Amino acid sequence: MTDHVQQLQLEDIIGDRFGRYSKYVIQDRAIPDVRDGLKPVQRRILYAMYKEGNTSEKGFRKSAKTVGNVIGNYHPHGDSSVYEAMIRLSQEWKMREELIDIHGNKGSVDGDPPAAMRYTEARLSEISNEMLRDINKDTVQFINNFDDTEVEPTVLPSKFPNLLVNGSTGISTGYATDIPPHNLGEVIDATLKVIDKPTVSTDELIDIVKGPDFPTGGIVQGRNELKKAYETGRGRIVVRSKVRTETLRSGRMQIIIEELPYEVNKANLVKKLDEVRADRKVDGILEVRDETDREGLRIVIEVRKEANVEGIINYFYKKTDLQVSYNFNMVAISDRAPKQLGLKEILNSYIAHQKEVILNRSNYELQEAEKRIHIIEGLMRALSILDDVIRVIRESNNKRNAKENLVESFGFTDAQAEAIVMLQLYRLTNTDIVQLETEHSQLDYTINQLREIIADEKKLLKVIKKELRDIRKQYGSMRKTVIEDEIEAIELEKEVLVPKEDVMVSLTREGYVKRTSLRSYQASTPEELGMKETDEVLYARQAHTLENLVVFTNLGNYMIIPVHELSDIRWKDNGQHLSNRFKIASEESPVAAFTFEAFDAGLDIISVTQNGQIKRTGLELYEASRIRRPISGISLKGDDRVASVMVATKDTEEILLLTEKGVSLKYPISEVNPVGLKAQGVKAIQLKPDDKLAFAGLITTERYIVSVSQRGAVKRTSLDAFDNGARAQVGTALLKEIKSKPHRIIAANLVEDNVEITLESEKDAFRLDAKSIRLSGRYANGSFVVDEDTFGEVERVKFKNV
Repeated sequence: MTDHVQQLQLEDIIGDRFGRYSKYVIQDRAIPDVRDGLKPVQRRILYAMYKEGNTSEKGFRKSAKTVGNVIGNYHPHGDSSVYEAMIRLSQEWKMREELIDIHGNKGSVDGDPPAAMRYTEARLSEISNEMLRDINKDTVQFINNFDDTEVEPTVLPSKFPNLLVNGSTGISTGYATDIPPHNLGEVIDATLKVIDKPTVSTDELIDIVKGPDFPTGGIVQGRNELKKAYETGRGRIVVRSKVRTETLRSGRMQIIIEELPYEVNKANLVKKLDEVRADRKVDGILEVRDETDREGLRIVIEVRKEANVEGIINYFYKKTDLQVSYNFNMVAISDRAPKQLGLKEILNSYIAHQKEVILNRSNYELQEAEKRIHIIEGLMRALSILDDVIRVIRESNNKRNAKENLVESFGFTDAQAEAIVMLQLYRLTNTDIVQLETEHSQLDYTINQLREIIADEKKLLKVIKKELRDIRKQYGSMRKTVIEDEIEAIELEKEVLVPKEDVMVSLTREGYVKRTSLRSYQASTPEELGMKETDEVLYARQAHTLENLVVFTNLGNYMIIPVHELSDIRWKDNGQHLSNRFKIASEESPVAAFTFEAFDAGLDIISVTQNGQIKRTGLELYEASRIRRPISGISLKGDDRVASVMVATKDTEEILLLTEKGVSLKYPISEVNPVGLKAQGVKAIQLKPDDKLAFAGLITTERYIVSVSQRGAVKRTSLDAFDNGARAQVGTALLKEIKSKPHRIIAANLVEDNVEITLESEKDAFRLDAKSIRLSGRYANGSFVVDEDTFGEVERVKFKNV
C-alpha cells in the first residue's frame, strides 16, 4: 500500500483543489453566460421544463415535479437551491421579463418566503419560448449530464439579449457580478444599431439604452456614471423611490411613496421609516402607513401642517433605503472565462452567438429540406411511371425485395424506394400529385434561401434583425424607471432633524456630560447638579438643541457633540461619561467646554499650555464631521499639557498669564498670530525653571484678578496694576518670594465685580466673597483666610459668580 502514497506539499494540494473548486464555482454556478444571460441552474430549469412539455401554451404542473426532474437529470444539488432559483425567475419585482409563470404564493416584495414547492404550480412563460426556440434544430451544443444518462445544452438559443434584459447578480470565488435589468425594446434597438453600425460608440448606444429599467420602477440618477459603467463594466448610480406629496382637507401633508429602489425590502423600509417617527429623529412625522393593495404599492407618511416636508423626504433619502446606491459590476462568462464587459462588448457577444445559432439552424433546416425534396422527387417520378412501379412491387416477394427491385429497375435511391413502398393508395389521386409539386417548389425556394443565408453574412444578419424586431413588437413594454442626469446632493438641515428646545448643558471636571430639560433644572437648585463628591462643575450653561458642545482636553484634543445627541438626564443625576461616546486616553480629561450654534469665522480659540505655549486658531477650522475619537487641536511636546482654552472675539484685546510661582504677564492678544489646526503654537511666556502656567485669561470687562495659593492666601488685585508687556517675556512677580514656605498659585480667576470662592482641603472647606478680600498691590501675597495648620493645604478652589 505504501507504494501508492504520494509525498506532496500541503500548499500545492490546497492550491490545486481550491483552484478546481474556484473554476467550477465561477464557470458552473454563480456567474451567468454572456450569450443567454443564465447561470447553469437557471438554464437547466428552463430546459427541463421545456423537455417535459411544461410550456406556456399548456397547463401548470407542480413545482416539485420540475425540481425533481432538474435534480435527477441535470443539477445534482439541494432542492431548496433549485426551487429558490425557480421562484426568482417568476418574481415580477426581481425580473424585468419573468421567465416562469407560477400559480400560488411566490413570496412578496416584503421578503415573505414562497409557499413550499409541493403547493405551487409552474410553467414556462410565453417569452421563455423565445429563449428555447429552435433548440431542437442543432442550434447549440449539447453535452452529457453528470451521469451520462441525458444530454443538456451548454447555452440556450436566447432569441433576445437576456443578460441585459433581466440582469444578474452573483458571488463566486474572486469574482462577483451585478448587472441591472434593462428595457427589452431599448436593448433590442441597441442590438440592431450594433448590427447596422459595428463602429457605433458607447455614447450613441446610451442614447438608445438610456439606463437600467428596474421592474420596481424608481428613479436612476447619474448619467456620467452610467456612461462609465457602460464603457468599462463598472460604475455607481443612485436609485431613489418615486415620491409625491398630497394635501389633506385638514391641511396636513402626506408623503406618498409609490415606487421603491430595486431589491429593497418594503416591510423593512416601512419599519425603518416608523422607527424614525418613534425615535423623533425628524420633527413633524405623525404616522407611517403601508397602504399597498392589489392596485399597487403605496406607503403613506403623514406629517404636521408646519413640517418641512422637503427636509423630511431628504432625511429619508439619506438615512433609509428610500434611496440606495447601485454598483454596476458587469461580469459574465465569455469563452469559458469570467470577463468584465461593457455594453457594446455584451451586445457583440450576443450578436456572435445569434450568428452561430442562425447558421446552425440554417444548416439543419437545409439538410432536412434537401432530404425532403429528394423524397418528393422520388415520389413524383414514381407517379409518372405508376403502372411500372406497381407491377414491380406486385412481382416482389416482400417489402425489402420490393425496395431492391425499385432501386435496380428505375434507379431510385434507398430513401426514395422506402417512401414509394410506404405510399398509401389514397395518395395516388390527382390532388396529391399537385400537392407534391407545390411542396417541391416551396422546398426548392426554401433551400435557395437557406443557402444564401449560409453563404452571405448580410442575409444572416437580416434574419437576426427580423427576428429581434418581431420579439420587440410582441413583448416590448414601456420603460418603468426614470433616468435623471445628475446625482442630487442631499443636504440635511439640522432644523428639520431636531426640534429647537432650550436645555441645560453640563460637564464636570472628571468628564461627565449631559443635557437637562429646563423643567428638571428649574425643579432643582443649581447646587444640586448630580456628580461625584470629588468632582466639580467645569461647564453649566443654558443652550438649545441645535447647538454643538465642543469639549477641549488636557492632551490637546477636542470633541464635538451635538447638544441634541447628549443623553437627556435629570439635573440631580450623574451624566454620561465622555468615554461612552469617544475613545479617549485614560489620562485624558476635559479642561474647557463651549456651545456654538455655528463655527463662525468671527471667533478664535486660544489654547495655552502648562509649559508656556499659546496658540490662536479660527473657530471655523475646528468644524468637523463627528467621529468616535477626539480630534487633535494642538500639537504638544513631551509631557506638556493644555492648561486653559478660551474663546476670543474681535473685541478681545488683552490676555493675562499667571504662573504657579506668581509671575504675571499681560500683553495684547494681537501679538499671537492665527495658525492652523495642527500647529503647536508659539511661546506665550518665558518660564523660569520648575515653573508652570497656573492661569490664563482673556480680559474683557473684568476689573480684578483673584488668586489663591496652596497656603490659603487669597489675593485680589486690580488689573490696572499690571503693566503691558510683550509675548514671550519673562513677566513680573505678583507674589513676594518666601524661602521657607513659598506660596504657589493653584487657582486664579478674572472677576468683574464679585465672586464667591470656595477653598477645599482634605479636611475641610471654606467659603468667602472676593469683595471681603482687601485689594493688594502687585508685590504682596494677599490675605490668609484659613489657618494652614488646622485647615490643611488647599487642594481645590471653586469660583462662582454672584
